[in-house]
Amino acid sequence: MVSRTQAEQPHWVTPVATTTPRLEQEFRFDTFWQPGNTGITTDNYGGAKGLELIPQKNIEVILVAPPAYIAHNNPKVQDGFGDWSVLVKYRLAANEDGNDILTAFLQVTFPTGQYKNGSTNTIVTPTIAYGKGIGSFDVQGTFGVTLPTGNEAQIGRTLPWNNAFQVHLYKKLWPEVEINYARFMDGPNDGKTQTFITPGILFGRFHLSKRLALTAGGGFQIASTHFHTNNHNGILTVRFPF
Repeated sequence: MVSRTQAEQPHWVTPVATTTPRLEQEFRFDTFWQPGNTGITTDNYGGAKGLELIPQKNIEVILVAPPAYIAHNNPKVQDGFGDWSVLVKYRLAANEDGNDILTAFLQVTFPTGQYKNGSTNTIVTPTIAYGKGIGSFDVQGTFGVTLPTGNEAQIGRTLPWNNAFQVHLYKKLWPEVEINYARFMDGPNDGKTQTFITPGILFGRFHLSKRLALTAGGGFQIASTHFHTNNHNGILTVRFPF
């Protein structure tokens, strides 16, 4: 069933940062290094990724398990695990020739973080995701809105819009550039915009055994707006599709 479902969609790889509209079945682990404006780098181990499953046709469920572990490298801030979340994808349409795809997401993030390493309230994030391919080139993007269920004055709302531009070279090589945009509403950053330009590269898929494979890569986020909460962020991503 999983093979049939994936055969009906484009055969691109998931971008470094942007969530793909494709349905995947894999385990994914990301690591972020985020230098803040104070000069202290925060390490995020897990990157709010985890187990991705296709339980039935046109549906994918992403379980963040375990939650990301956040190390602040600051004796004044306590390290700990972040929030737990679940994301459900429903593929609305996919071109039989593998050239385009449209998918709806719904993510729910629960305030389970330790020592303030997370939100104070549950956050619901509906998203629409899309993709288009032309030859060896493809674009994958998402547009959503974060909706806190309470304490909006402190948490605020965000309009994230991400687009990844990829080229497929030499069978296993996927260089890309992403534009990661966020518009903040309410909350402490009300009215501000943050945009990162993210060059990156992915390698894969490399067959390991039966359905098991390996894809890995990374990227570097460079702030292109005057306002930014961090800059020059490193991303390392490892995925095991099965």
